[in-house]
Amino acid sequence: MSREIDYGNLMHSAMRGLIRTVLQEVADHGLPGNHHFFITFDTNHPDAQLADWLRDRYPGEMTVVMQHWYDNLEVGEDGFGITLNFGDAPEPLYIPYDAIETFVDPSVEFGLRFETAEENDEDVDAAGQLDEDMPETEEDSQKSTEGDVVSLDSFRK
Repeated sequence: MSREIDYGNLMHSAMRGLIRTVLQEVADHGLPGNHHFFITFDTNHPDAQLADWLRDRYPGEMTVVMQHWYDNLEVGEDGFGITLNFGDAPEPLYIPYDAIETFVDPSVEFGLRFETAEENDEDVDAAGQLDEDMPETEEDSQKSTEGDVVSLDSFRK
């Protein structure tokens, strides 16, 4: 019987662990300096928890911004809970780590992208840069939000 090391899943696990560690640091000490996060996640993930009106408005994926106002950040083993403001309406969310599709901190041009086997590499160029623009904050509209992205598809069979 032949066994192979599943580097793709090991990398995904390590990168999600990195996100968990960063979020725990923020939960313990707040966001340092100009750091802020764009987190895109699958709203159809069975363990994702969000208000019905948000799921209806974002029926496949949603990008949330963690910057000036957030509350109740609780970091767990499998995901994190947070309350964010949507048009002056605070809404609690629970985002499983394995529902995260991208995690970007534009203040330091850092980004992770988790691709599925069905996705192709058209959105990521050879240097690992996203071809599409990530959303920008109002305060940082002149700052580029593209960053280095680790693409894990090259490690998969």
